[in-house]
Amino acid sequence: MYEIVYQGIEEKKEYEEIVKKVLTECFQEEKIENTKLSITIILTTPEKIQKANKEYRNIDHVTDVLSFPMFEKEELDSKIENGNFEHEDILGDIIICMQKVEEQAKEYEHSFEREFCYMLVHGFYHLMGYDHIQEEDKVKMRPKEEKILADLQVTRD
Repeated sequence: MYEIVYQGIEEKKEYEEIVKKVLTECFQEEKIENTKLSITIILTTPEKIQKANKEYRNIDHVTDVLSFPMFEKEELDSKIENGNFEHEDILGDIIICMQKVEEQAKEYEHSFEREFCYMLVHGFYHLMGYDHIQEEDKVKMRPKEEKILADLQVTRD
C-alpha cells in the first residue's frame, strides 16, 4: 500500500505509525484498500523539497507538501469503479518537508501529529485527483480531508 523513503532526515517509528494509521484510513474511506495501488511517501528536508518544487513546478521556494499523481481523476475513478487493478499500480508520490510540519504545527498551535496527519491526507486527496485552487474544487476536497481527520480523532487541539 505504501513505502516510506527518508531523504536527509532521521528515520522515526512515530512517523511510520502515523503514515500507516492515516493511509489505512484513507484507503478504507475511498474503498481502495483491496486494490494494488501503492503510494511512495518521501519525508525530507527544506532543501530537498525546494529543489523538487523548483524542478517540477518552477517555484523556487520551500513548501510543506508536494503530490505527484499518476492518474487523472476520471481515469482513476473509472479504474476504481470497474475494479480494474490487475497489476500493481502506483497511485503517486507525496513529498513532505518534516521541518515545515514542525513549524506549521507551532504556527497553527496544534500538535505535530495533527499537522503531519493533515499533510498526509491532503497529499492523498491530491493523488486521488482532488484540488483546492478553485472554490468549486475546494468544497469537494476539504470535507473529505476533515472526515478522515475526524474519523482518526485528530483534532486541532
